[in-house]
Amino acid sequence: MIKFLDLKKINLQFQKEIEDEIIKVYRSGWYLLGEKVKEFENNLAKYIGVNEAIGVANGLDSLRLIIKGYKELGVINEGDEVIVPANTYIASVLAVSENGLIPIFVEPDERTFNIDISKIEEKITPKTKAIMIVHLYGQAVFSNELKLLAQNYNLKIIEDNAQAIGAEWEGIKTGNLGDASGFSFYPGKNLGALGDAGAVCTNDTELAQTIRTLANYGSQKKYVNKFQGLNSRLDEIQATVLNLKLRYNDQENQKRREVANYYLNHIKNPKIELPKIENCLQNHGHVWHIFVIKCKQREELQEYLSKNNIQTLIHYPIPPHKQEAYSNFNHLQLPITEKLSKEILSIPISPVLTQDEIKKVVDQINQF
Repeated sequence: MIKFLDLKKINLQFQKEIEDEIIKVYRSGWYLLGEKVKEFENNLAKYIGVNEAIGVANGLDSLRLIIKGYKELGVINEGDEVIVPANTYIASVLAVSENGLIPIFVEPDERTFNIDISKIEEKITPKTKAIMIVHLYGQAVFSNELKLLAQNYNLKIIEDNAQAIGAEWEGIKTGNLGDASGFSFYPGKNLGALGDAGAVCTNDTELAQTIRTLANYGSQKKYVNKFQGLNSRLDEIQATVLNLKLRYNDQENQKRREVANYYLNHIKNPKIELPKIENCLQNHGHVWHIFVIKCKQREELQEYLSKNNIQTLIHYPIPPHKQEAYSNFNHLQLPITEKLSKEILSIPISPVLTQDEIKKVVDQINQF
């Protein structure tokens, strides 16, 4: 079976280095908010090109804390609206609603899967306070028009960068395009921990300090609580693993681009629609966290590939506005998002796929 993502094989590439570093943490006797977290935060900030990086427990918390931080600073108030892509993973929406805000869904560009920037302005109201962009599947989504829109309406741009670490727009890394960005280091991400982990990046020092405090029970000094915070801290073991793997992130992303490039050039089945990229592969606009194809006979294709020992997944079969958790939005009609949810299929892509495996995926898709 060609696995969709072979995490064991990915992490065994770094086995000796990871084991050596984990033993050091184990023997240090210090497991939370220590030097390894500080080191990773500094290296991540440098890599992304921002002034501040704060390690947190997971990707959802990174987005929750950004919005909660803006609430504490009086930038956003309960009941305000945040524009979000309609076809994102539900975490993007949860971060908004959990803070007492209202998600306003905007349809994607059907070719790239990313939010259609041209459709944002019509959704802006006096209650709109932020635009959350999601660099979905690893492709950067940004434009000068978006930047101008945010300036004209005095809106914050929050980046959900969970899937796109290392991607760039005009030479600037995602995570440094907006006002603040959230990262997930879930094991399956391009930069994956050995458990849950996340981070916030920003150039706003006041926001960074607020988030750092909120993530530690709202406390800057032990037993003194400035805010009603939460417990969302990156531990030393995950920080040391991420710090090590960060050194290889660009190299691993390049391998993903090579796999994607082969797929784009060799999948020729007329039943299959390939993803469109707004930036060429050479300029790092896409880091291919997921390679998504479209097929009107998706279920048959998925079953066919499974029978031929190729594992595939669907990202995501039910859009947020059709989930039971968001029954108050179930009435919305978002045809592009709903169409995509019925046609998209994610095929194997990772830095450890062999050329024979890549070729087999292509051959089987072409024979379908």
